[in-house]
Amino acid sequence: MQKFLAGFDRHLVIERNVSEHTRQAYRLDLEEFCRFLDEHPGTRGLGDAAVQKIDHLLLRRYLALLHRRNKKSSIGRKLSALRTFFRYLVREGVLTVNPGELVGTPKQEKYLPRPLSVDETFCLLDHQAGGEERQLRDRAILELLYSSGLRVSELTGLDIDSVDLGEGLVRVVGKGRKERIVPIGRQAREALERYLEGRPAEAGEGALFLNHRGGRLTPRSIQRQLKTQLLQAGMLKDATPHTLRHSFATHLLDGGADLRAIQELLGHASLSTTQKYTQVSVDQLMAVYDKAHPRSKKK
Repeated sequence: MQKFLAGFDRHLVIERNVSEHTRQAYRLDLEEFCRFLDEHPGTRGLGDAAVQKIDHLLLRRYLALLHRRNKKSSIGRKLSALRTFFRYLVREGVLTVNPGELVGTPKQEKYLPRPLSVDETFCLLDHQAGGEERQLRDRAILELLYSSGLRVSELTGLDIDSVDLGEGLVRVVGKGRKERIVPIGRQAREALERYLEGRPAEAGEGALFLNHRGGRLTPRSIQRQLKTQLLQAGMLKDATPHTLRHSFATHLLDGGADLRAIQELLGHASLSTTQKYTQVSVDQLMAVYDKAHPRSKKK
């Protein structure tokens, strides 16, 4: 299977032009499936010939195994990776049909985003004070995540020239390498200016946010750091960098922003993805109604 995986990897990079994050996700999911083939009695020891033994029944056995230890959303992603891989093999003449098309996608759980309240967000951001280089960096990171609604992978991918502080704009490369321009709020702009003033001159014109070794900061580092920042701010609420993106969208919607404009700011390909935030706001509205309306109160 390694020969086919190598060809598929080139296909993703050259023809599909996927991001490195997407490429790695495909690779991990397909390697997991290959381990299943190596252990399955019907395909064990067949090497590259194992691909000819793959049918929808074998895929269903694999999915049944995944159900024991994975969420439905993860299973759906892995199945999508397999379908794409098999589609490539059909195109190359290795397979005649795509067995993944004969297997239904598991019905996904519906998770509503859990944003921070405005007060919680301000508490987290305002607690990141100090003049040391790392403190200035971390404040700028959190302010930019909340100000512009960036994905953490988009933020770590920013370069110095991605930001125009004069115009208050940031050029973001999102999913599918699609570019969008997003405004930067006043306080985020000020935090970035302070960070850039204290940023080492020898760092050059590469990555915007650097780790202690001078390399590009990773999403995992930001996720770990946020856990510490929440505790330092005295907040026991569980949150991730993506929570700030949820908070950005929800607070805009609560403030009267148009859903279509929020879609553009978030870089969502479909409006249906953005509409989950309307449910959050409706829930908040109902809570206020139940608390305040005389005819809704329990006796």
